[in-house]
This record gives sequence, structure tokens and C-alpha cells, in this order.
Amino acid sequence: MIDETAEEIREMRTHSSSVVAVKAARALEALLDGEYPTVEEYVRALERNSTALRRANPSHASLVTTQREVVERVRDMDPASVMEAQELTAAAIDDVVDRVNTGKHEAAEATADRIKDGQTLLTHDYSSTVLEAIELAARDGKHLDVVVTEARPRHLGRKTARTLAAMDRVDPTLIVDGASGYYLGDCDQVLLGMDCIVEDTYYNRVGTYPLVATAADVGTPVTVAGSGAKLVESGFQFENDFRDTSEVIREPPEGFEVQNPAYDATPTRLLDAVVTDEGVREY
Repeated sequence: MIDETAEEIREMRTHSSSVVAVKAARALEALLDGEYPTVEEYVRALERNSTALRRANPSHASLVTTQREVVERVRDMDPASVMEAQELTAAAIDDVVDRVNTGKHEAAEATADRIKDGQTLLTHDYSSTVLEAIELAARDGKHLDVVVTEARPRHLGRKTARTLAAMDRVDPTLIVDGASGYYLGDCDQVLLGMDCIVEDTYYNRVGTYPLVATAADVGTPVTVAGSGAKLVESGFQFENDFRDTSEVIREPPEGFEVQNPAYDATPTRLLDAVVTDEGVREY
């Protein structure tokens, strides 16, 4: 299960960094029924498998920090038996999953409160927090138009558009990333999820930086929503993921190079607000 989950994360078959963190934490439950001759061997197995999950996508701050927390809690408690170590692991997994899910939900609720009836929103990529915020706003009776970028080259925005299309009182429109400047002037706000924010840099799906910069130029406010677990002050070094070039062009390139970065970096000074379960940061 752990190897399959790591491969799923690596291939981006699971979307939204919060969902990835929860799925990876739950994958460690595969170790709870195993037999290990000593506590030391169990802890080594826990560390080895947690490292494999973290390396599947080291750019996800919530994945990295939650995995580290599970391992450190077990190791620091110095369990006297394998059974005790497994019980500590189970409790740590439940705690981090509950915190991520609760944080994401509270951030979505706070973001929904900032959405007004009749607004036109623009969103990029696929964010479970953004989708929940829009759904909560719609359930509250607000009618919304949502412009959705495809989020090329993975086209995760198409999944967002399909999800929004199933919501009452929400009318989505799918556009290519390069068309965002055409629509931004008619949008009331840009609503985005986040991979993470490290100090004064906001990391998110590639294409976010030009989108946010254009929004700042035309005066459309940008709100970023996510769990507070994604705000990192220190101890985490963001690593971009350069994905397979076949996602950009199917035939082998001849006479030119192809690059496919998964994320870009946006200065937080270009944002208007970051909404988390810990509160709102205004910029």
C-alpha cells in the first residue's frame, strides 16, 4: 500500500496537497499490523517508508511536515515495545489527519464568508479547499460565475470545472491559461489554493505567478486559501518538481529543449489575503 501510494503521489493521480498529505499519512497504517522483532527495526521501517512517501513529492510542505511529525512523535516517545510503537503511530496518524482536514475545512468556511452573491471568481488548478469554499457559498444561497483555467500541461482545471458544474447556483467557464488576462478585468476576485507559503514566497501550480501578477496589474484582488499547516516559517526547503516532457509534447522534440516545472514562485506582496484556519493575513 505504501509503495502504491508513493507512486500515486509521484504521478499526481491524487490532486490537492492536503488530500495528498492525508492519503500518505493513512498509508503508514500498513505498518500497524506487521511483525517486527524489535522496536528499533519497527522505527527504521517507519522512517524508511515515511521517507519514500515524502520523496514522492518533496514540494508538498504539508506532506513533508505531517510525515515528519508522525515519525518524530514515535521516535521521541521511546516506546518500550513494538505494540506501543504501533499504537503511538496510529495515534499520531489520526492526529495529523484530523488537523489537516479540520484546518482545510475551517479555511474553506472562512473563505466562503468572503465570497459575495453574484460574484465572478477566477481560479487556477485544482484545490479541494477552494472547491469546498465555493460549494459552501453556493449552499448559503449565493449565485456564482467561476472562470477556471485549464492549469496546463496537466489540465487539472478541467477536473475543477467538472466538479463545479455539479454544484447548484454555480456556473463554471473553462479557459486556457493564457486567456486569463482577457477575463480578469471582469472578475471580482481570484480565488486560489496553495501548495505552501515559505516566508514571503507563495508556491503553487505553474502558471500562478503570471496570473497573480496580471491580477495585480488590473486591480482584481487575489485570495489564497488553505490549511495553516501549509504556512512554513523555517525548516522546509521547497523543491520544484520537473515532470516528464511528454506532458508538454507527445512526440520527441527535435532541435529544441522542453522543460516542464510543476510549480512557480509568487511574492506574497502581490496577494491581497491568505485565509487559513489560523486567521487571515492581509497584504
